[in-house]
Amino acid sequence: EVVPGITAACGGAAVLGAPLTHDFAVVSLSDLLTPWEKIEARLTAAARADFVLCLYNPASRSRPDYLQRACDILLAAGKSPDTVCGTVRNIGRAGEEAGLLTLGQLRDTQVDMFTTVFVGNSQTKVLGGKMVTPRGYLQREN
Repeated sequence: EVVPGITAACGGAAVLGAPLTHDFAVVSLSDLLTPWEKIEARLTAAARADFVLCLYNPASRSRPDYLQRACDILLAAGKSPDTVCGTVRNIGRAGEEAGLLTLGQLRDTQVDMFTTVFVGNSQTKVLGGKMVTPRGYLQREN
């Protein structure tokens, strides 16, 4: 039986506002099936390309520092510490919690496997208390 649903990326983005309205990448920080070196290369490439990032599996009991490591990689690849970020825990479930912060603050934030993390691009901002990545149509010349 197939039951249609939405991804944590889409569900969490809706809670935060509109962070995924431009190009974005989804990266799992779990190294159970993907070597950490490949995860690091993906994070570096996404940061250099100025993608919005959605990070799955940001921490667990066996790897509590993976989000911190990921933030260090993103910062080293050129993302600003002031980049707008968001976290959503328990997306669509009882106890759903969301918060906005900067990449510099995210580095030292405690998260778990029920948390999905969003890292904005250079254009992402907070508008009306929501995380928004503008598409840029209003800036386009006719």
